Amino acid sequence: MEATAEEVDQAVRAAHAATGALADRTVRAAFLRSAAELLDASKDHLVEAADAETALGPVRLTGELARTSYQLRAFADIVDEGAFLGIVIDHPDDSATPPIPDLRRYKVPLGVVAVYSASNFPFAFSVPGGDTASALAAGCPVVVKAHPDHPATSELVASVLRRAAAQHGIPEGVLGLVHGFEAGVELVKHPLVSAAGFTGSVRGGRALFDAAAARPVPIPFHGELGSLNPVVITAEAAAERAEQIGAGLAGSMTLGVGQFCVKPGLVLAPAGADGDRLVKSLTDAVSDTDAGVLLDHRMRDNFVAGVAERAELPDVDAPVTPGAGSEHTVSPGFLTVPAQRLATEGGDHDLLLEECFGPVTVVARYEDDAEVTSVLSRLPGNLSATVHLSEGEAAGQGRGAEILAELTPLAGRVLVNGWPTGVAVAPAQHHGGPYPATTSTSTSVGGTAVERWLRPVAYQNTPEALLPPELRDDNPLGLPRRYEGRQEL
Repeated sequence: MEATAEEVDQAVRAAHAATGALADRTVRAAFLRSAAELLDASKDHLVEAADAETALGPVRLTGELARTSYQLRAFADIVDEGAFLGIVIDHPDDSATPPIPDLRRYKVPLGVVAVYSASNFPFAFSVPGGDTASALAAGCPVVVKAHPDHPATSELVASVLRRAAAQHGIPEGVLGLVHGFEAGVELVKHPLVSAAGFTGSVRGGRALFDAAAARPVPIPFHGELGSLNPVVITAEAAAERAEQIGAGLAGSMTLGVGQFCVKPGLVLAPAGADGDRLVKSLTDAVSDTDAGVLLDHRMRDNFVAGVAERAELPDVDAPVTPGAGSEHTVSPGFLTVPAQRLATEGGDHDLLLEECFGPVTVVARYEDDAEVTSVLSRLPGNLSATVHLSEGEAAGQGRGAEILAELTPLAGRVLVNGWPTGVAVAPAQHHGGPYPATTSTSTSVGGTAVERWLRPVAYQNTPEALLPPELRDDNPLGLPRRYEGRQEL
């Protein structure tokens, strides 16, 4: 049932009222760990519900739920450590020009965060996912706009998180949940919402981003919108291991029925015999991949129409034809095209440079390095960019460094001799990229995702007795900080 404007207002106000209950970092960390424990304990019930709504399968969903629990525990560890507060203390220095007063800086929570769930990850990028976990870790209550593809799962997970909150005296309103398109619009406009996180389409994300910017008081909007995730395969790499690369590409582009945000959607592969070997390996592997179910019929219709439109373009071939499977499934496949068709702007082939959600990729066959450079120069921002190099190129010979330099401006994560599907939850992870991959420079995966929901505050010449304990000289909380120019752990 879709939430009314009044119900959205109630959810936001309840979340705002719960802000103080998250102030204690010890309580906050314990809440996150309890949430992880209860999710694990409810695994069978949650996976069954999610599978009924998404058809993603128990194996995939069980793994995703485990990832989600791990992520909550990882943020609990970050909260305990305290480095995310970014504490810096500088004492007065009259000899500096200009003189430096007593300055103490750290980060505080923004306030209520609106989270917009993703369709393709009912756990890891939805109600209990990275946006929610990182916002709660920052000390921000959350109101989630559930995705219409898994409303029952969203309700079940929200109830688990609320039970975890209650175990630690935190009001259940700390995690609000609303349903419906209009509710999502009302949410981003609410004056008590201080920031938003979104994972979804370019069209939907851009509309919400614009609404966030048009508010009387604009708010940060961290949106993940779409990505082509280009792959470059050098001629030397193809000569060395064409069959291995082709099989790896097939696994990556069909994983999860091609519904991962980092699915490789454009592959630059050499023309010639070695490239032919790669295409044959890809053909064999994709042909052996079963048809699968997309998350809803709208996505299925868009996929079938999108691949048909692309396949009709001049010089486009389909070694394995993607499209409709049975009544509810789609069959994986891929298209090939001369890279020269993509090297110049303004033609119908520009469609091949747009993401097509589902199990399909475009293999652009290039004749020389100049064509690779020309195609890359035309690409928008991406979440990931990948290069497959030969053993010699990986050791510093040839164009390896040059290709990395060409890919770095295009993406937030650059891979060598791997595949982008599979985004590890790790402190050094970055899941973001230049627009339209995301609307900001932050990450939605990994420990630094917490930074999105914080703002710095500096206290100047403030008496010690009035300072927050985090900023006092004697460091009563034992926090990592930069003190008088030296890092203290």
